[in-house]
Amino acid sequence: MTTPEILFEDGETLVIDKPAGLPIERPRKGGHSLEDHLEALKLGFQRPPVPVHRLDTDTSGCLLLARNPKALKRFNRAFEDRLVGKTYLGVLDGLPQGEEGTIELSLAKISSAEKGWRMIAAKKGKPAITHWRVLATQNGKALIEFGPETGRTHQIRIHALAGLGAPLLGDPVYGRVHGKSSGAARTMLHAAALSIPREGKPPVNATAPFPADFAALGFADPVG
Repeated sequence: MTTPEILFEDGETLVIDKPAGLPIERPRKGGHSLEDHLEALKLGFQRPPVPVHRLDTDTSGCLLLARNPKALKRFNRAFEDRLVGKTYLGVLDGLPQGEEGTIELSLAKISSAEKGWRMIAAKKGKPAITHWRVLATQNGKALIEFGPETGRTHQIRIHALAGLGAPLLGDPVYGRVHGKSSGAARTMLHAAALSIPREGKPPVNATAPFPADFAALGFADPVG
């Protein structure tokens, strides 16, 4: 059980490169989760670090952890105040219209006994804003840079489908073939970079390595 790579570290925070497939919280059915790594991530501190935000199980990349309650409170406030810079990379299962833009689609949660719960674009939902631009195209698929202003559940996944007209490759819930991976072993979404300003301290800046499964599709690291 390899401890996730540390991308940024100081006295109040860690940013780790969360592997795809690793859930933040222990699944109800049991199994491996981030909780198994928190003891190793203490790194000499008394308390284990605490995740400040959430990434879907399939999503890889930058995950912010707070090392004490005061830091957790400040970082939570930064997320609420939309001060956190977030850059995601996603592989779209199709090609969007245009090269860049902003998606403003409110999101709401629905559930049913047959399909469980999911998010949908709905006028009466919570406001959600995502900026996007095409970085590259390959074999009818597009590498997209997403910059979400808000942090709604499944925001990028729904905005890709409803705003760009195509789902993320491999999305088992919102993909072209529901319940199947449709060409990828996971939802192709990666938290590539994270930045947080801090009063009286240098900002938190972290960048996660370009995922191997993105490269295997023929896409190159946009910053490499």
